[in-house]
Amino acid sequence: MFRGINFHNIDPKGRVSVPAKFREIARADGSNGFMVTRMDGCLLGYAFSEWLRLEKRVLETPNKDDFFRRFRRTFIGGASECPFDRQGRILLPPPQRIYAGIEKEVVFVGVTDHFEIWSREKWDQENEKMELDLKQEEARIQIAALGI
Repeated sequence: MFRGINFHNIDPKGRVSVPAKFREIARADGSNGFMVTRMDGCLLGYAFSEWLRLEKRVLETPNKDDFFRRFRRTFIGGASECPFDRQGRILLPPPQRIYAGIEKEVVFVGVTDHFEIWSREKWDQENEKMELDLKQEEARIQIAALGI
């Protein structure tokens, strides 16, 4: 499972070193890289076996409304296979870097079944939003219901 937060720099060619523990998860899955797609202003990374399960669920969904077609087009159509190079880096394609606003500093965030790749600036903004959310009574009630 993907857990933890890691800060890395992306090189001018768009390559970024993947945290070692994330690479281990991919290799244990029999993969030499990840599928990377976009959502919520960041990039999402999946081990290949998890991606295939997710892709199958998305493609089998009977819903054919405009929203779902657009979602499928951007989520599935916007995905890229990102294999590791010899140094354990992946190349993030330019359209994905542009979408996520990734230029130099990136943040890998493990979210159990996948991980997120954020630009440092957007990650800092996301954390500020979370701090504001934690001041809201409704959010605190939801978190308390988890026993936290």
